[in-house]
Amino acid sequence: MIDDFAKAYLHDYLQHIREAMLAKVDGLSEYDARRPLTTTGTNLLGLIKHLATWEARYFGEVFDRPFPEPLPRWDVEAERLADMWATEHESRSNIIDRYRRVWEHSDATIKALAIDAPGNVAWWPRSEVKLFDILVHMLAETSRHAGHADILREGLDGAVGTDAESMAEQRHDAAFWADQCAKIEQAARAADPANA
Repeated sequence: MIDDFAKAYLHDYLQHIREAMLAKVDGLSEYDARRPLTTTGTNLLGLIKHLATWEARYFGEVFDRPFPEPLPRWDVEAERLADMWATEHESRSNIIDRYRRVWEHSDATIKALAIDAPGNVAWWPRSEVKLFDILVHMLAETSRHAGHADILREGLDGAVGTDAESMAEQRHDAAFWADQCAKIEQAARAADPANA
């Protein structure tokens, strides 16, 4: 009973975070969805492409249920970072559609297997895992990248939230946020007299 509850809970939360990731590119230009926003090139569409690749691998290869489309290799240097950005020939809709196909494949694996079903992560030092381990891992991985996406999107246009509707809502105006940042800056300076 608890196993079914745990599996359903983790799966539902994973789906919520997946949707939040896609919301981060809603309403953006092609340039803003793709452009590097950190010194390492992190970008919103690349995060989605990366998550699609690794979710396909974790819920596919690990349980001997390979995703039916080719995946970039993590163990080939030339392909190692290929899933972190979108080329000019890859459309946003193709990357998003692929992510959704990965979800379908992953969801089928999750539904078909018991939470304690064994798997093997060949690239982990302790390779023997259970479906539970991979659900937790992918939930953590997707949440981590959703946090990156939150900050990147806020930096682009100030949009915040986990879905398109909440991101479009203006709960506070620019003056509110300027005041909030000034308050935080003042506290930071007061805590470190060397920066006062």
